[in-house]
Amino acid sequence: MYADYAYLIVALPVLAFLLCLFIGWRLPIGGGFITVLATFAGLVLSLGIFSEIYPGEIVHQSIPWFADFNVGILIDPLALVMLLMVTFVVTLIHTYANGYMKGDPGAARYFAEAALFTASMLGLIYADNLLQLFIFWELVGLCSYLLIGFWYRKPSAAAAAKKAFLTTRVGDVLFLAGIILLYNNLASLNLALKPGEYLLQFPVIYANLASIPGDQLTLIALGLLGGAVGKSGQFPLHVWLPDAMEGPTTVSAMIHAATMVTAGVYLVARMFPLFYAAPHGLTAVAAVGAFTALFAATMGLTAFDIKRVLAFSTVSQLGFMMAGLGVGAAVGTFAVGVSIFHLIGHSFFKALLFLCAGSVIHAVNTNDMREMGGVGKYMKWTMYTMLIGSLSLAGFPLFTGFFSKDEIIVIAYEYGTMINFLPYIFLVLAAVLTAIYTFRMWFSVFTGKERSNYGKHESPWVMLGPLVLLAVFAFGFGFAAQEDFYDYLDSNFEHYDVDFVELGVIGGHALEGEHGAAAAEGEHAAAEGEEAAGEGEEEGGEPWYIQILPIIVAIGGILTAALFYWDKVKKFDPSQVTGDKDPIRKMLLKGYYQHEIMTGWFAETIVYGTALICNMIDIKLVDGWLNWLSAWVMGFAQHVRKVQTGIVQNYVTALVLGVVVLVVVITLAREVGLV
Repeated sequence: MYADYAYLIVALPVLAFLLCLFIGWRLPIGGGFITVLATFAGLVLSLGIFSEIYPGEIVHQSIPWFADFNVGILIDPLALVMLLMVTFVVTLIHTYANGYMKGDPGAARYFAEAALFTASMLGLIYADNLLQLFIFWELVGLCSYLLIGFWYRKPSAAAAAKKAFLTTRVGDVLFLAGIILLYNNLASLNLALKPGEYLLQFPVIYANLASIPGDQLTLIALGLLGGAVGKSGQFPLHVWLPDAMEGPTTVSAMIHAATMVTAGVYLVARMFPLFYAAPHGLTAVAAVGAFTALFAATMGLTAFDIKRVLAFSTVSQLGFMMAGLGVGAAVGTFAVGVSIFHLIGHSFFKALLFLCAGSVIHAVNTNDMREMGGVGKYMKWTMYTMLIGSLSLAGFPLFTGFFSKDEIIVIAYEYGTMINFLPYIFLVLAAVLTAIYTFRMWFSVFTGKERSNYGKHESPWVMLGPLVLLAVFAFGFGFAAQEDFYDYLDSNFEHYDVDFVELGVIGGHALEGEHGAAAAEGEHAAAEGEEAAGEGEEEGGEPWYIQILPIIVAIGGILTAALFYWDKVKKFDPSQVTGDKDPIRKMLLKGYYQHEIMTGWFAETIVYGTALICNMIDIKLVDGWLNWLSAWVMGFAQHVRKVQTGIVQNYVTALVLGVVVLVVVITLAREVGLV
């Protein structure tokens, strides 16, 4: 029943977009309640579909479009958990926005763009083919441009919007190239498609991966990874994400928690069989993700803008998710469940943290943590809900982040024992830094002395209500849902009969031994509760100290932050460790000079310099040669045209002279024997 109306999950936010755009200015708060109702209806439909198909069914609807393409809906375990997360979190963000955007003259435009943003993300999730996913992918990019630059009269907001749009376009070009290459390979197979099957449909792609050459699979995987790197803010295309803070805080919450940045992770998860089959495909994913996790975490240590701290945190956590998928080279499809579980958990506590930050900014009228302090005296609800989000982000035991992020670290250790320990080392270091910068933020904002004149008021309940709900999920979701979630996601590719043993041989994952066979089948030893093979190892095969290390890391990081920033136990002054002249601190404040390198050196020097040289070659050489040739022809024509006098006598004279010359030439030719 509910599955028959699955199209409304996207159609209703599109309708909300049209209503807010054209009549929203006549409605209270720009018609924000319409957007809330549309996304809430999508949540109800998603829950209804979940009740119908859980645990072992999928929804697949498709109609022809043109040529070998179709428009379709595919709701399997992977898509369904994403639909539930997006509709739930975005409904709460839109509800919060009804309080946050109150009084803004552009509220109607905001809610229209937010509704289209939501529709684009939902359409991306349940697309049943890669081309349809790409179309919604581009719509997500367009909406992010509009929302980041919402306050477009502000130069920094307009610049940030352009930066986000242009940076993600780099990845999108690679994504499109990967799609074209995949289509060409599938078309060359001359597949006998059954009725209802189309090229670029995910089931068709999965079924024919083994027929595509390994080198082609690697190129396709790198193209798709390029798209994911741009959209999900991975190094080196992450530079747009911190600047995306120029939009309203609710936009930051949507982009960083439930929409857009999760699209890249979802793409890699959706195409996991292809990455698994591509030689070195998952290795590249693991390397990019682990490096990004550590790289962004270091910058979060020195940022003073509360939203930028959370932005760097998002980049780092997205790196964890990518690394979690990449280590699937060792643990098989279990990695998909682990990574997506962190994605879902992260959406709860990161939306909570951004909305709490927005609540603080709304009250104190500054983003700078150096001007805050003691805010907790006046904003108890915000303080405690943000504490729950911070504990979850830091990976404190029994909070959602502990169950999701730390499982990624554990399977990264297994990846290290089989392939490479570097991702594991990077992720452990990133986890330490995460706990430190998260509680540096919390202590700086809510504890200590007041450092400016605050509004001294708590946010209204239309803003606090979503915070409380998100706090409940940030605290208890991991404990309640972890094992069931893994089991449900493990079954995702079973619906398509994907042979991971065969794909593993192509991708170089033909691991030896009992664990290797389980990984190739997509079964994880820890999930199955197998006995440890070695002495001193716990269930799952990891030593006990590896299993408790994430706990030590989280608690140690929090205590370190407390010793520097919590006035009640403060033992050290940050100035004792670093100062304004510290080159490392200066480098982190400058973001490793990324702006100077990419803008000042690469864009303005190399790209612009190359453009000037090409322009000179074009003007002086190409155009110069053509201009000279055309000038010579025109000059010659000017001389020739003088013969055309229009006087008949002249023409007759020329004709007679021509005949005489011709006769003389023929006569001479006969005399010398040429004729």
